[in-house]
Amino acid sequence: MEWAELIIHTTSAGEDTVSELFMEQGASGTMVENRADIPDPSKPYGIWEIIDPKLLEEMPKDVLVHAWFEPDDSFPEILSSLLKRLEELRARFPEFGSLLLEQKSVHDENWSEVWKKYYKPFYIGKNLIVKPTWETCTPRPEDRVIELDPGMAFGSGTHETTGMCVGLLEDVIRGGESVLDVGTGSGILAIAAALKGAGSVLAIDIDPDAVRVAGENVALNHVEGIVKVQQGDLLNDVSGCSDICVANIISDIIIRFAGSLIRHVKPEGFLICSGVVQQREAEVREALENAGCRILRTEHRGEWVAFLTGRAC
Repeated sequence: MEWAELIIHTTSAGEDTVSELFMEQGASGTMVENRADIPDPSKPYGIWEIIDPKLLEEMPKDVLVHAWFEPDDSFPEILSSLLKRLEELRARFPEFGSLLLEQKSVHDENWSEVWKKYYKPFYIGKNLIVKPTWETCTPRPEDRVIELDPGMAFGSGTHETTGMCVGLLEDVIRGGESVLDVGTGSGILAIAAALKGAGSVLAIDIDPDAVRVAGENVALNHVEGIVKVQQGDLLNDVSGCSDICVANIISDIIIRFAGSLIRHVKPEGFLICSGVVQQREAEVREALENAGCRILRTEHRGEWVAFLTGRAC
């Protein structure tokens, strides 16, 4: 079978919005090519030597978001809708780049493997290695390995926001805490929390496919006794409070649900938020503070921002 592959040229600021746009239109999966997701060989990541140094040279200058659709009778309407939405985004968000749309065909047996080309083992946090299930690596004695098959579009862990969330989790987990992971995707943050010593983790996602993928990754890393994965619309199906809540989502959702997020945190607990582009840092900070959060720390990495907060009173 032939699939229709659509590719949109954007920037790091626009990649999440473009990915969401594709999924809203019924894409069977998405994949992002971003030079920023490849470890810098000049920095001591520790395992760059297992990655071909030519990989970075081959990466496109633009951020490319790929998506795959069945070329059935509904496809022309999907294409027309995408072009209209891209015009709207282009007018509203110049920081999203050209938003040029390309189209080509790809064989059924190849499309699901295309995105794996650039996904290699890498360090996240101080001593966690994220290792794709199809790759090999040799960890140091102090390292913990997260085996991950992210599925299409559910989070490989390479994004700056994920790295900042893991770093903040490392700083606040002392052992035995209850953790709530909102919008878990592939489950990487939930698994990282478990490996770092959390006592219990509830991982939630609205997407049933993400819930399935996260559940598979939890089992793959043998943390089923700690991590529970469930489908839910943000926090509507969650009762009680956790020691730590982590929400690596998008700015609009954090702004809208900041009050609900902090209400699910114990008085002495922590809320970690990321998925925030720098252009919206002040807006998100204001929403968090208005919701009763006290900003304890702000992290910046590339074009992205993460907040560590607690209750204001």
